[in-house]
Amino acid sequence: MEDSLPLHVCNVHPLSIFINRSHALVHSIALALLFYFRASFFLFQDPKTKATPVLPWLLVFASELVLSFIWLLGTAYRWRPVTRTVFPERLPEDDKLPAIDVFIFTVDPDKEPTLKVMNTVLSALALDYPAEKLHVYVSDDGGSPITFHSMKEAWRFARWWLPFCERYRIKTRCPEAYLSASKDDDEDFGNSEFIRERKKIEERYEMFKESMTEVEERVKLGDNSRITSQDHPSVIEVIKDDSDETIQIDQPKMPLLVYVAREKRPSLPHHFKAGALNVLQRVSSVISNSPYILVLDCDMYCNDPTSARQAMCFHLDPKISTSLAFVQFPQKFHNVCKNDIYDTQLRSCYAVMWPGLDGLQGPVLSGTGFYIKRVALCGSFILEDIDLTELKQSFGASNELIKSLRGNYKPDVINDPLGLLKETQLLASCSYEHDTKWGKEVGFLYNSVAEDFLTGFILQCKGLISIYCDPLRPQFLGSGTTKLNDLMIQGMRWSSGLVEVGFSKFCPLIYGPPRMSLLESMCYAELTFFPFYFLPLWCFATIPQLCLLNGIPLYPKVSSSYFVIFLFIFLSALAKHLQEILLTGGSFLTLINEQRIWMMKSVTFHLYGSLDGIMKSIGMREANFVPTNKVVDEEQIKLYQMGKFDFQISNMFLVPMVALIILNMASFVGGLVRVIYVGHWDNMFVQVFISLYILLINFPIIEGMIIRKDKGSVQLSVTLLSAMFSTIFLLVGSIILNS
Repeated sequence: MEDSLPLHVCNVHPLSIFINRSHALVHSIALALLFYFRASFFLFQDPKTKATPVLPWLLVFASELVLSFIWLLGTAYRWRPVTRTVFPERLPEDDKLPAIDVFIFTVDPDKEPTLKVMNTVLSALALDYPAEKLHVYVSDDGGSPITFHSMKEAWRFARWWLPFCERYRIKTRCPEAYLSASKDDDEDFGNSEFIRERKKIEERYEMFKESMTEVEERVKLGDNSRITSQDHPSVIEVIKDDSDETIQIDQPKMPLLVYVAREKRPSLPHHFKAGALNVLQRVSSVISNSPYILVLDCDMYCNDPTSARQAMCFHLDPKISTSLAFVQFPQKFHNVCKNDIYDTQLRSCYAVMWPGLDGLQGPVLSGTGFYIKRVALCGSFILEDIDLTELKQSFGASNELIKSLRGNYKPDVINDPLGLLKETQLLASCSYEHDTKWGKEVGFLYNSVAEDFLTGFILQCKGLISIYCDPLRPQFLGSGTTKLNDLMIQGMRWSSGLVEVGFSKFCPLIYGPPRMSLLESMCYAELTFFPFYFLPLWCFATIPQLCLLNGIPLYPKVSSSYFVIFLFIFLSALAKHLQEILLTGGSFLTLINEQRIWMMKSVTFHLYGSLDGIMKSIGMREANFVPTNKVVDEEQIKLYQMGKFDFQISNMFLVPMVALIILNMASFVGGLVRVIYVGHWDNMFVQVFISLYILLINFPIIEGMIIRKDKGSVQLSVTLLSAMFSTIFLLVGSIILNS
């Protein structure tokens, strides 16, 4: 009877669907009326208004069209949102569960603290899954001896940590998170034995941290001049403990832990994270060849040891297993404060958009926290009747790799140390992919730095689906970006990758509809063109203000019936946003924070990222990748926790924001003076309100310019430079409008 029970249930929410579709219909009608108002200016222009300049009207109308287009694409997320419930207790016995390979990626120990990386490794080793079916691979793309030797220290500590977690059923299996918490939520042990064992673990962990420090000091004193992050040979080693230390008589079996540093040479492309993913896929194929792969960023530790079993509730469901490519868990962060001024938690993505995608064909592949089926990454080259020559043209010259494509293959290379070394070094060499289909049709794709987005899109275009699973307890917790400069750099990389896809042959609006549902294509297109919000936001932050100072109305009079249309659209969008925030546990303060950071992102890194993506698409610029800094800055953390922005960022990001604020301050003051002394408040009300709204939402920038004197404030030199740009824009703009 138990075998017939479902492993998971999909929950559809009819009320949410009704509200979403009703709002989309009403909002669309209002937008149609707005477009009629704009078009009538050009088609049925009143002779009295012929003197009104056409250019600002065209710019504002074009911006409203772009804004409405992106909104229309986004309505697909809200068409059929669903949630999932899993029943891991109904899974088969452990000996019948499939094996899992865990891929963890790190690049630079200076930006990604090694202790944090090792905590992620330890949490993965401690997953609640049969040890003989769990294999953890760490990709060290910087080839750092620090990471390599630290993994040996982590392995030694794991021999103590794993039995402790298993014996006392510890849920939080990241040592740093568990030992720094006042009380784990699953500690029901008050006996002296548990207290004694925990004390031993605390002592062992302190010894582990000391050994990590010693490793770093030892490596820094050594001669590493021949090894750089961009120029080093491949190193693959199965981590073992060579010491004679006895842990306990009944030491349980340990999962496999493998260190992988692929070969990198300056003269050859390495394709960033996608290249590292494909190397791990190849190397793991000849060592463990598990049918399922968990991908984790180096700071995204396993917060719930049952994530593998929860993912298997979908992968082992015979109704969907053949068409299921991956199960995506949300990215959540342990360092995000309640007043999340930078929207680090990406609430809209993981609480609204991904559940909406799950009701269609499934969520986007999101870089980390997903369990993917290995065969899904093999393209269409796993059929029994494909010629061996064709397989080698696709997958490369490794015979062991070709053998691993067959379902009954059992790797034995690991039992032959010399064979293992030779085979894996070949697979991790930077020349292995030459004249193959890796990155083109096999593995993770290289056409964009947003390799996860593009790969997931192509998988779904092939007819595969994905699942979004968001349990109450976060399955993975990472370190969110709490520094504005890091947020900008990270966001520019994402924007560039998404726009690159939009301008390629894989544009979701062209490539998607023949191969997937229209609604799913719309969702992917919305993400691809989301960075183009910079166009309407730059326009709305400059053109109405310039026209206000020059007495040129761009919006209907307050007494006009069309004013009600504009007011309704504004309030409708805000009300819908607020409703979604409240339903997902946010507050009115969340609305303000998200509106503000959306404006900041749009006028800065969305602009630069879009330009970068377009230039890469037309061959004017090569792809690049800057890893996000994971090092904790205590002073900056204090500012974030106080809800204060840290404006110690690059001028390329800060100057545009400050310049637009100064422009809107001048527009608001000048507009009020004009309305008071000249009149026409009925004509100019909307433009005065736009300036006021921008200033109120972005008050922290004004505070940083004028009020704050701390380290995170806006420097006077930046304010003066921004004021100069604003003045030039107003002077040149006024000359053009009055010429």
